[in-house]
Amino acid sequence: MTSTPVNRRLRIGIGGIGIESSTFCPHRSTTDDFRRTRGQELLDRYTWTRADSDLAAGVAWVPLLHATALPGGPVEAQSYLTLKDELVTRIREAGPLDGLVYDIHGAMSVVGLTDAEADLTEAVRAALDSVGTPDGTGRPMISAAMDLHGNVSRRFAEPVDLLTAHRLAPHEDAWETRERAARNLVRCLLDGTRPHRAWVQIPVLLPGEKTSTRLEPATSLYASLADIERLPGILDAALWVGYAWADEPRCRAAVVVTGDDAGLAAAEAGKLARRYWDARRDFAFVGPTGTAEECVARAVASDKRPFLISDSGDNPTAGGAGDLAYMLGKLLAHDAIRTGQVTAVHPGITDPAAVARCFEAGIGAEVTLSVGGKVDPRHGGPYELTGTVVALQRATDRKDRAEGGAYDRGVDMAAVRTGGLTVILVERRKPFHTLADFMGPREGGLGIDPRTYDIVAVKIGYLEPELYDMAADWLLALTPGGVDQDLPRLGHHRVERPLYPFDEDAYDTGAAGGEGPDLTPVVLAPLAG
Repeated sequence: MTSTPVNRRLRIGIGGIGIESSTFCPHRSTTDDFRRTRGQELLDRYTWTRADSDLAAGVAWVPLLHATALPGGPVEAQSYLTLKDELVTRIREAGPLDGLVYDIHGAMSVVGLTDAEADLTEAVRAALDSVGTPDGTGRPMISAAMDLHGNVSRRFAEPVDLLTAHRLAPHEDAWETRERAARNLVRCLLDGTRPHRAWVQIPVLLPGEKTSTRLEPATSLYASLADIERLPGILDAALWVGYAWADEPRCRAAVVVTGDDAGLAAAEAGKLARRYWDARRDFAFVGPTGTAEECVARAVASDKRPFLISDSGDNPTAGGAGDLAYMLGKLLAHDAIRTGQVTAVHPGITDPAAVARCFEAGIGAEVTLSVGGKVDPRHGGPYELTGTVVALQRATDRKDRAEGGAYDRGVDMAAVRTGGLTVILVERRKPFHTLADFMGPREGGLGIDPRTYDIVAVKIGYLEPELYDMAADWLLALTPGGVDQDLPRLGHHRVERPLYPFDEDAYDTGAAGGEGPDLTPVVLAPLAG
């Protein structure tokens, strides 16, 4: 569909709310967990908004509100309404806009809602329609930049003109995705085009640790997106694996192909969805796995150093509580670690009371602490830890281009050593993805170098780039928690069935197998210009 091309400087807003939320995690996310960015600080998040960008002469960027947080449990209803109301109010106060770069995640859960992004997007669409465009014709366009672990229901997709998502997991292309969303929007506005969207969901729901683009079949599936969008009449192709740790009907894989040629977009979306479905049983964990006990034993016995272990079930960057002491107990249950024959560091157990006690005691003091198991007490509860405080670090804000929220916000940290194990306790939920996360600033930092330890047991799933490069060897421990990799163990009951892998043999009939699910895409008509 075409509309009148814009021959003046565009006014494009930027805003969104981003978090992924495990409905199996007892943690509750509040406004205090979100980093809220406005004004020039919001524009400074991106490179393509700068004065030296090739887009500068043709676009006036209008910063609204961007709120993002470390993944966690569902967002409390009032906190969500506070953020939603501010974003909607800022849109209405911004005046006429040609469009919006909608910077979101796609896997936010809110207490009392079943499709939080759809609810938010309907409100955003209504606000944009109320302010209209600067020339008074047509509706402002929305271009969404999303995480590939987001969910795309039809209700969410309907009010959005353009959708795109990351193509790498780990998400080394996150900023590239946001820029693609912005440039696609500018292109459509300048050309006067409003493309068709071919949308289809796939009844497959897999964890990110089985769908990393480091391995096939995800490598080829995601590599094919660039080939699809090079076809004449196609603007963008996107594939979402969905978010496995929310128990909501929308949670499943999805494909959206966007373009002027509705027929071609639908054909390509259908073929991509079928390829994903056909490959469902080929997805495997991104690394070798085992129970916590098995992983600790294999790491101790190995001569590869440092040997990394992922405590995957309590990964705070996927939505885990981050306070389980389950892996702590397994590490200290091994004689070699308990007696100091093997050294290990285990960072990131959230326990503000324990951290405060360490600061009161001071470096060099012996402390007995009740560690972890307070937010999520279901897997062993707190662990009684006696050891020596060896390092302390006060909160220091990080002003970099991290994902925001608790990723940027500093936290008080304390390191306690017992036998060969050094445990890093944190005041609030925090990931340990980089050497800087362990070391801290030169002055007043923890100064813990994970490369000097035999074993590094991190609350994470697949290894982020710095940890991946650091590891001489690695195991993915299938530990319990709010983001348990064993999905059937969690007890989903609200997802739409049949759904693989919960229904392993769904759609299979006869020795040769059935035809599979209906993966005919729905072509969403362009929003009226």
